[in-house]
Formats: sequence, structure tokens, C-alpha cells
Amino acid sequence: MGRLNGKVAVITGATSGIGLRTAEVFVAEGAKVVIAGRRAPEGEALAERLGEACIFRQTDVTEEDQIKALIAQAVDSFGRIDCLFNNAGGPAQTGGIEGLEVDRFDAAMATLVRSVMLGMKHAAPHMKKQGSGSIINNGSIAGRLAGFSSSLVYGAAKAAVIHFTKCVAMELGESGVRVNSISPGAIATGIFGKALGLTTEAAEKTSATMREIYKTAQPIQRAGIPDDIAQAAVFLASDESSFINGHDLVIDGGITGGRNWTQQQQGYVALRKAFDHSEG
Repeated sequence: MGRLNGKVAVITGATSGIGLRTAEVFVAEGAKVVIAGRRAPEGEALAERLGEACIFRQTDVTEEDQIKALIAQAVDSFGRIDCLFNNAGGPAQTGGIEGLEVDRFDAAMATLVRSVMLGMKHAAPHMKKQGSGSIINNGSIAGRLAGFSSSLVYGAAKAAVIHFTKCVAMELGESGVRVNSISPGAIATGIFGKALGLTTEAAEKTSATMREIYKTAQPIQRAGIPDDIAQAAVFLASDESSFINGHDLVIDGGITGGRNWTQQQQGYVALRKAFDHSEG
């Protein structure tokens, strides 16, 4: 262990799912972390469990003054900021284009895109001054291909995050600061339940169900888990990835690679049977 020894990280959306597991892994790898989330009891409990290497700050990532204060706390408490993981997010309105509500659209864009912008904006000056740093933005395969989210808005927002990442990488890379994104596939977290209208508490209990539903959705015969993303974030935060900039790292078990082999072969069998039937 110790791939992040001496590094200081800020992780948003750290009270559950991917953010929580990333905080655990970062601390285990030697980092000091400031974790952010809206739910104070959960955040404070995680910080207490992780010990003196972890500080929780209740934060609404859509509010600029709160993001600025979050980044400042990392610098004030630990002397620097080496990694920012813009992980906070949430579901967006489902349904077709004709039924989208402007207020809900704007709220989703604030959570999914504005928060990323604000994090990069306020981490950049500190990292440029240091001459180093790694910003990681949480994208999604729904931002790369249509049809991988129950929400048109979510897919559009994640596409914006992925491209925004590349644009800022071109700027900050010249100052030694790397900016990359991670695009998860079907990761078993509560976000699916939240998208379908479950309460936060109920949604967080659906992970086992999601693991069962998505275990055959991709060539790798299991659903993704938060640890898959956390380990990728460790790599991008570490010096091991020092020449990677402006990249979107897809972690999806191969679901966006094409049709699964078995599905393809079953299709050929069905086609052959159809031909044989037509010949008869």
C-alpha cells in the first residue's frame, strides 16, 4: 500500500457509493482526504471511522462559496491539494424530451455539470501554484453513447462533463496539472433507485439487486462495484499516471464494446433457423 503517500485529496459526494469507497481506498493508500457531502451524519461517521487522515465538510457542490471553502479547507488543514475527485452527482428527470421540466433540467445540470466546473475552477489556482495536481471528474458511459441512462438529461450532462474535462486538460496541462475523467458502466450503487423515485435510504439498499440484474449485461460476468471506480481513481491520482491527461477512462466491463459474444452467437442460430424454415 502507499501509492498516495503524502498526497492530499478532496472527494465530493463521499457519503455513499463510489465516493465513500474512494475515500476509504485513498486513506488506505496513504492520502489525507477532505470529504464532502450534503448528509452530515453519514459524512461525520465516515470521517470518524477513517481517523485523523480524513475531514468531513458538509457541502452543497452547486454553491460556489461552499466549493471554494471546501478546497480552502484542504489547503488550510493539510497544506496543499494534490487531487480533486469531482464525484458528486445524482439522478435527473426521466422520460421523453416533450415532458422535461425546465426547473428540474436546471437543477440536474447544476448538480452534474456546474459542480464540476466549480471544483476545477477553485482547485486550479492551488494546483498551478504547486506545479502539479490531478483532477478527476466522474463521467458515465451514458455521456459517450445514447441509451445507457434512463434520463436524457443525465446523458447530456455527462457528455458535457467528459468534453469539459478535455477542454480544461488542454489548459491546465501546461501548468503540470492533469485533468481526466472516469466513465463508469453499470455500477451497483443507489443511483438507479434514486432515478426511479426511491428515497435515499431505500435506494442505498438496492445494491444487491443491481448486482444481480447487471451481472450478465457486459462480457465481464458481474456488475461493477464502487471499488472498481475507486481503484481507477487511485491510479489517476497517483504519480503512476503522470503522462495521462485529457483522457476518459471507461470502466464498464466491456458493455460499450459491442454486442456480447453469446448474444451474437444466439442471433446467428436464430437466423439460421429462420433460413431453414423459409427454405422448407
